Amino acid sequence: MSSLVEYKGDPVVVIGLGRFGTSLALELTRRGTEVLAIDHRPKITQGLAGRITQIATADATDMEALRQLGVPDFYQAVVAVGSDIEASILTTSLLVELEINDIWAKAVSTQHGRILSRIGAHHVVFPEHDMGERVAHLVSGRMLDYMQVDEDFAIAKTIPPKEYVGVPLGRSNLRRKYGVTIVAVKPPDEEFTYATAETELSYGDIVLVSGRTEQVERFAELP
Repeated sequence: MSSLVEYKGDPVVVIGLGRFGTSLALELTRRGTEVLAIDHRPKITQGLAGRITQIATADATDMEALRQLGVPDFYQAVVAVGSDIEASILTTSLLVELEINDIWAKAVSTQHGRILSRIGAHHVVFPEHDMGERVAHLVSGRMLDYMQVDEDFAIAKTIPPKEYVGVPLGRSNLRRKYGVTIVAVKPPDEEFTYATAETELSYGDIVLVSGRTEQVERFAELP
């Protein structure tokens, strides 16, 4: 699973202000990235005025509209249009034609994603699928949070199994036995700190554990 990170703080164009696009534009703005948000619905753009660096009401499937808004000057663009697949594909193709260096596109299905990749999107994301996968891990097990970092690598926030409480991590054989690494530890009412070979886990701690997806899932299920 890819994650969207702005390139060296360069401005980002976000096209489509549904739930995903709005959340993305607001978060990028909060992090200090200059954002140009575009949507064809005046009610939506008016409601977000003042909360995003720049916002415009325009038809992103119109090449001239994109040029007038200065989209060709941006390094990175996100096509957050989802429900209107035709508009998503056309908008992405126009960004490719404009030679935008880094194009992210939201897909609502595997077929949609394949088309976006074929026409030139550099990254395709599946927000609903990824969120559903994350929630499934949280609902079905003891994980407190979960993130799929790559196709077969994950990081989870969980509680330490009983067998590792009171044992220095350097003597726990954790990686050899379960194939995972405890990256950080958060004692009750404290902040996360990096784990070391001398770190001893206690009841009430929360740990960040990383490894292959199946191994992380197995570790999180230990009593």
